[in-house]
Amino acid sequence: MAHVLIVGGGVVGLSTAWFLRERGEEVTVLDAGRAGMGASWGNAGWLTPGISTPLPDPAILAYGIKAVASPSSPVYMPVSFDPELWGFLLRFLRNSTPSRWMTAMRSLIGINVHAFDAFDALARGGADGVGRVEVPTHVPGKDGTAPFIAAYTDVRHRKGLQHEFDQIDAAGQPVSYQLLDGDEVRALIPNVSDAITAGIRLEDTRFIDPPRYVASLRAAVLARGVRIVEDTEVLGIDDDGPRVRLTFSPGVEPLSGDAVVVATGSLLGRLAKRLGVRTTVRAGRGYSFSVPADPMPTGPVYFPFERVACTPLADRFRVAGMMEFRRSTAPFDARRVAAIVRASKPLFRDLPTEGVGVDLADRADEWVGSRPCTPDGLPLIGATRSERVFVAGGHGMWGVTLGPATGQLLAEQITTGRTPPPLASFSPLR
Repeated sequence: MAHVLIVGGGVVGLSTAWFLRERGEEVTVLDAGRAGMGASWGNAGWLTPGISTPLPDPAILAYGIKAVASPSSPVYMPVSFDPELWGFLLRFLRNSTPSRWMTAMRSLIGINVHAFDAFDALARGGADGVGRVEVPTHVPGKDGTAPFIAAYTDVRHRKGLQHEFDQIDAAGQPVSYQLLDGDEVRALIPNVSDAITAGIRLEDTRFIDPPRYVASLRAAVLARGVRIVEDTEVLGIDDDGPRVRLTFSPGVEPLSGDAVVVATGSLLGRLAKRLGVRTTVRAGRGYSFSVPADPMPTGPVYFPFERVACTPLADRFRVAGMMEFRRSTAPFDARRVAAIVRASKPLFRDLPTEGVGVDLADRADEWVGSRPCTPDGLPLIGATRSERVFVAGGHGMWGVTLGPATGQLLAEQITTGRTPPPLASFSPLR
């Protein structure tokens, strides 16, 4: 039995720990804060492998530099002197071409097709019946839930998402959907306003309550016998002896293991760069908050033109959006929440005045989290220059959707020494 040390306790790190235990390994997870409270916590909770696409998209080029410099833009980059950020963005833009997008999309299909199977494995628990994730993944349109809906105020805007579906299909991953008019959308989601004139019903999706799901995953990992060490920041990785060693602040004893997985999201480069990982991982920060809704929508709602994503979570309605390229340690920017609110107001009925809708003024759980993005839109999964040190991160907006599949496939690679075919394009040394 090998002892694997996992640095980072988000969905990716916890899933990797779970699947390594399923393969009989001893596992310790270390997190600088509390496991499960990172970028996954405030996520919209969508599980949409059918539309998990590379973030560098030809449509990004249509915004232009002037647009992305505006705090109200759905994609925002503050104008500041940050050579590393500008270098990342230039590489990101070079990858935002149709041909590079198509190549990356074909690579993502290999892991997309494993996404739901990995979630189902976590729900079943281990072969010994221990470590079942109790919080369900909801299937829109079943068990009393509404279908997954994309809604528009102008039917012409719908062509953009349809074109993306056509491109995904051309890459080899068919997308199943149905076109709706405004009244059909309101029949499914009474909260949306009369400004909504068109929609798309998307099939083959699921959704979760992220805080509850990640807490249940953490509990399942503990039940499997994984040790979780929290409030402990790893400062270095030494691979110059018989075992890999993690180092901490002065006075804290190093910890050794047979292998290490670095799953620290947008901070991945701090530990991985010395191990030959040259691809930059930057924070594409997203914002979210929750509001009252009556009636509570029972399925996810997406407004693609405004880039606003909504999900029912127990008795609150989560509203999320924006892609902000700033340092992960930058402070919470209230202007970004205000921009989401302005974009959302025309889309919903006003609950206080109409008795049906959402109350965007009664916000709670205002949050910002760092989506770890790479310039080519593909995650980094696999071995570094050291055959004993692995990384798993850089999933962009799809860390929750692809986290369990990443853990499942990486556990296979660590224990067998062979790279599973779906991970071939995600080499951290590319």
